[in-house]
Amino acid sequence: MPKMKTNRGAAKRFKVTKKGKVKAKQSYLRHILTCKSTKRKRKLRKATYIDSSNMKQVRRLLPYM
Repeated sequence: MPKMKTNRGAAKRFKVTKKGKVKAKQSYLRHILTCKSTKRKRKLRKATYIDSSNMKQVRRLLPYM
């Protein structure tokens, strides 16, 4: 059976930690920033972990990570 291909777009956006969790950059920091508070924008800079309900879909895109 041939090797599965990793989705290169997903590989650039997600990182799998040692324990198997998937880290990703948070959304909502691209535009319309004037109505968002400074505190909210500062918290959005940090990475977050993917929810367990979406984990199966992300792991399918990253078969070898």
